[in-house]
Amino acid sequence: MKQLKVSEIFYKIWFWLKNSRLFSLPMTLFSWIVIFVYSLPGNYINGLLALIGISFAHLATNLFDDYIDYKNLDDNCQQCKCAYIKQGKATINDVLMVVIIYFLIASFAGLFLYVRCGLPVIYLALIGGFISLFYAKLSKLGCSEIAVGTAFGPLFFEGVYFVMTNKFSIEVLFLSLAVVMPTIGLMFTHTVLDYEGDLKCKKMTLACRLGTKERAINGVYFVYGLGFIFTLISAYIMKNYFLIIPILLSVLVKDLHDSLKTFECGGDVSEFYKRLLKARNLMIYNSVIIAISILLSK
Repeated sequence: MKQLKVSEIFYKIWFWLKNSRLFSLPMTLFSWIVIFVYSLPGNYINGLLALIGISFAHLATNLFDDYIDYKNLDDNCQQCKCAYIKQGKATINDVLMVVIIYFLIASFAGLFLYVRCGLPVIYLALIGGFISLFYAKLSKLGCSEIAVGTAFGPLFFEGVYFVMTNKFSIEVLFLSLAVVMPTIGLMFTHTVLDYEGDLKCKKMTLACRLGTKERAINGVYFVYGLGFIFTLISAYIMKNYFLIIPILLSVLVKDLHDSLKTFECGGDVSEFYKRLLKARNLMIYNSVIIAISILLSK
């Protein structure tokens, strides 16, 4: 059997990470930073194990979404959607194999946390696993935002908080809602950019269910507006008024909204990513400001 060179191994790893939408991993990393900082001085080793498990579950969900979507692709879908499969760089079976590897890594991290923290870890992992496996189906039913909101909000935050402190918290629940809304905003922006293609593929995302693309674009204000409301509630509950600062990001929300109005589905891939990265950066800025605000209060 031909042995792979080190450079080839790194190329393959990078190939799959890139096609697993590595650019979206800040959704996990920066959300984790917020709850990790909040949970200190808890068990930081457990917190790091949770990050590993959640990160690989996230990548697995992204790639499994491609596995499901590939069978229903339409000519009007974005050019970048499943491009690596369409171009013959990987087979659909290759995709499934990498998904399994990702899930195995996430499962091993969960197993370690179960041994260290107890049965609640299994319950949290089962809910997260259900969302990951059925995300593509939930997305077609217009429930992707609910799935992401649950997975990256209360489930994520309460899970990390529990493995680091061995308890749950109402305060953490509201903090999770403040942080997760810009993450939902990123997912919602993605579905707005895919609006025409998803309609053709009969993938009824929340954006499609709103009836018109104009309503879908205006929905950006609603999603981020809810985030700012939960931020104010968290600031009041935690008595930490540094948390009001993220509301200044509303200027960037308007910029994102205006850029979506000028986007045409099926056009230049760089234009697609330019707008998607605006939403991703909004999520990052929000999480960083909240994490710094928590540190300042400590």
